[in-house]
Amino acid sequence: MAREITAAALAQLLDAGSPLALIDVREHGEYNLAHIPGASSVPRRQLEARIGRLVPFRGADVAVCDDTGRRAMLAARTLERLGYARVAVLEGGVNQWASQDRPTEWGMNVPSKDFGEKVEVQHHVPTIDAAELARRQRQGEALLIVDTRTPEEYRRFCIPGGRSAPGGELALRIHDLVRERPGATVVVNCAGRTRSIIGARVLQRMQLPNVVSLRNGTSGWLLAGLELERGADRVALPAPSPQGRAAAEAFAARVAAEDGVQLLTVAELQKVMARAGSESVYLIDVRTREEYVAGHIPGFWWMPGGQAVQRADDTVAVRAGTVVFCCDGTVRASVTASWYRQMGFADVFAVTGGTTAWAAAGLPLTPGEDEPVEPLVAEARRHVRTVAAAELAARLASARPPVVLYVDPSDRFAAGHVPGARWLSRSWLELRIAELVPDTKTPIVVTDEDGHDAVLAVATLLEMGYADAAALAGGTAAWRQESRPLEQGLTGVMRPPDDVVPAGPDRGYADMINYLRWEEKLGQKYVP
Repeated sequence: MAREITAAALAQLLDAGSPLALIDVREHGEYNLAHIPGASSVPRRQLEARIGRLVPFRGADVAVCDDTGRRAMLAARTLERLGYARVAVLEGGVNQWASQDRPTEWGMNVPSKDFGEKVEVQHHVPTIDAAELARRQRQGEALLIVDTRTPEEYRRFCIPGGRSAPGGELALRIHDLVRERPGATVVVNCAGRTRSIIGARVLQRMQLPNVVSLRNGTSGWLLAGLELERGADRVALPAPSPQGRAAAEAFAARVAAEDGVQLLTVAELQKVMARAGSESVYLIDVRTREEYVAGHIPGFWWMPGGQAVQRADDTVAVRAGTVVFCCDGTVRASVTASWYRQMGFADVFAVTGGTTAWAAAGLPLTPGEDEPVEPLVAEARRHVRTVAAAELAARLASARPPVVLYVDPSDRFAAGHVPGARWLSRSWLELRIAELVPDTKTPIVVTDEDGHDAVLAVATLLEMGYADAAALAGGTAAWRQESRPLEQGLTGVMRPPDDVVPAGPDRGYADMINYLRWEEKLGQKYVP
């Protein structure tokens, strides 16, 4: 059973920079309001899917926290079943930590956002506000608006006329993008601030003329009373020309040398990979998803470079670990690694030649998503009974209908669920199921969006004695595909949800204003 660690002992380890992973297993909404600095946010319901990437060495020291310790103790039990041998639970949780006047902070991905504000202040990254950009658009000025978010975010909404250019791709692609609009002012945007600043700083450092960051991104555009474009599909990136690649490689070599990025040959990479079973080693492929799926070095997992910088605490939980970035050459890996060095990570490497060098050495590349399935998950999938959408519909119309539980986040529940379903996040399942289903003989069908977490929830219910529990095969997506009726809204939800953090236009205007003010305030301590 996991041991408990006091707030004083944990604080001492954090202050000493110990090679510790601090995992906060509350929901994102709770974490966003107040958390311990240095904690990575992994809601308990995501442990099986995310922890193997975030803490790859199962002998690492892991401290788990929540509000009071109840969910943390359950999470620690899961971690031990996943093979983590050195797990501790924060005694009394974040509530007790805070009651002892120990520091907390609010927000998501704070280390990266704090760093972005530091970059803007210290390097005087030029900005443009939304009203000025709109004025220049109306006047027909030559503009190249590059959106450094993910393609998925871009397709939802973007600055009118902007094109998708994820942050990790900018250094490699910018020369060829600029050739499409010679003489244009390059405007870098994201949803808020961090990715805009980081992208503009890359281009500033590449000594491109006429580069600005859009102040406050798409949020600032909305607050200026302007309309966003929705459903844009300008996501195709130009293949790097020989001239563009050469300029990018020269830039990457310069920043690697200036920022202390260590370069690995294929033979040196193999030696680092051999250490992964005995220490914390992060192997991260920063190319596009399409490139990664086509073939990657075995053992590397995918996180595009821009997101790895934007979400450093979601990428590397043991800051003292070894971090290796890889692409198809050196540009994207070295530039991402340079940001990690600037953020204070000590052991950061880029693979010289990346997948190209690996294949040239006669070593195989692995195609596909390569997402590992934990034995615990595989066992649940083998033993949990599933029901098809048609069977569930028939049972709901019967004399003894089952209770339908939806265990994904509340915003997905509100967007559409099986009529009559009750929402109960899997993070809280053991602690709150008796409120909804007091009789363990009651038939239960568990669903989520795609069926994956539902299976794990049913496995838990079976362990608790709910013998007549099954999962909806394919989740609510399968129900929807058969054109079956959906219920929307937070129907039947008795407690106000605190699990979701709205982003971008999903925020209210007041929330946007407060969020952007908070981000800007992070940079005030760096003003001379």
